[in-house]
Amino acid sequence: MSSAYANLTKTFTRLSRFSHLSAITGWDMMTMMPPGGSSARGAALAELSVLQHEILTDKKVGQWLEEAAQDQLNDVERANLSEMQRAWQQASLLPASLVEAKSVAGSRCEHAWRQQRPANDWQGFSANLKEVVKLSREEAEIRAQANGCTRYDALLSVFEPGMTSARLDQTFGEIKQWLPSLLQRIVDKQAQETVDIPVGPFAVESQKQLGLAIMKLLNFDFNAGRLDVSAHPFCGGVPEDVRITTRYNENEFTSAMMGVIHETGHARYEQNLPKQWAGQPVAHARSTAIHESQSLFFEKQLGRSAEFLNLLLPHVKLLLGDQTALEQTNFIALNQRVKPGLIRVDADEVSYPAHIILRYEIEKALIGGEIEVDDIPALWQEQMQSLLGIDTTGNYRDGCMQDIHWTDGAFGYFPTYTLGAMYAAQLFQGVKKALPQVSELLREGNLQPVFDWLEQNIWQHGSRFSTRQLIENATGEDLNPLYFKQHLENRYLNNR
Repeated sequence: MSSAYANLTKTFTRLSRFSHLSAITGWDMMTMMPPGGSSARGAALAELSVLQHEILTDKKVGQWLEEAAQDQLNDVERANLSEMQRAWQQASLLPASLVEAKSVAGSRCEHAWRQQRPANDWQGFSANLKEVVKLSREEAEIRAQANGCTRYDALLSVFEPGMTSARLDQTFGEIKQWLPSLLQRIVDKQAQETVDIPVGPFAVESQKQLGLAIMKLLNFDFNAGRLDVSAHPFCGGVPEDVRITTRYNENEFTSAMMGVIHETGHARYEQNLPKQWAGQPVAHARSTAIHESQSLFFEKQLGRSAEFLNLLLPHVKLLLGDQTALEQTNFIALNQRVKPGLIRVDADEVSYPAHIILRYEIEKALIGGEIEVDDIPALWQEQMQSLLGIDTTGNYRDGCMQDIHWTDGAFGYFPTYTLGAMYAAQLFQGVKKALPQVSELLREGNLQPVFDWLEQNIWQHGSRFSTRQLIENATGEDLNPLYFKQHLENRYLNNR
């Protein structure tokens, strides 16, 4: 190994440590920081972003990358070098001034959103969002020029290397063909069934204890992470210190419960990334869609299965009290209820893709300059009515202001949710092939064989393989959306 590669590993270890600080500081900003700290924290995070940018884009890094490319490296080192090259190229394209401006604008937009969303203040929110979009378009144009692609594809590749809007258009176009009719068939079927709704209040502390019990059931490592509260549930931190959050509603507990399962899926992936490569890009999660596949594997494939819900029920009754609505059949039906609604994070898995397709089509047009921020509410209403039959006129709070992704310029992120759902369905199919007795294992509460399969096929590999290679190695084929459709039909129409 040459000194060039050794210098690169030292540099990326240093960057990893700064990212650690940034992640924990960002978590604090979302959970613990008093409102008065927003401006100073935003400036501090921007300063840290600039420092990391300067380290990564130093001319020496480019020289070392060229020299190391000539080295005799093993396959893991070669994969690591490839990820270093990608990170360097992504960063070196952007001037430090743009990195700083985008960080400051994002912090300002997100912090103001916390008050603007409850107030349904679209005008106030849109003023900040316009600056974020302006800077995001600048970034997209720079990346597109360098990579010979569209603006949107340039941003999409930041989150999902190898994916293109052309492929998304095809895949999402197919989903739009069958989703509305499937959704209606399921809604009609469930309309013949009576489901009792559990009656609260459900104390926040009791819901928290339920979440902790579920995390324990899912083998979350509490020595390397914790559970907190935020306005928008997320998983952050670093593999050695994973922070997950949820939000509570005393009138109903299932949203927080499923939110914890979802974020625990993210966390288990992070906690089981390859420790022997820690500090290096190859030890990072493969892509955003693969990350989402893990959270959705936990929440949808496992979490809403009848077998897993039966495991949860004793904990629910113990901590939240027994009542008729928590009878076994009703509890399962409650958590497999399909009802199109306004809020993406609370959406059932059948209607969820509609929320993502809506956002994808809007943000692609927004970055491409085909529409402006002021056009968003009308387009949102049009798509919600078309895909889900829901009216959002004037309801910005539960419409186009409900998410935080656009506040910091994360354009290109939303498609990864539905890509993740499709990967999750395909991976669970892989589990069933490897473990034909998986239903029996789940009924017995023996989840370890499933976790072992994920560790062997996904977690331990980090970014060693491309997304396509990773999925092909695990399941024998590239992404196949058919498994997702079959999963929805089997669970909601065929009771399997």
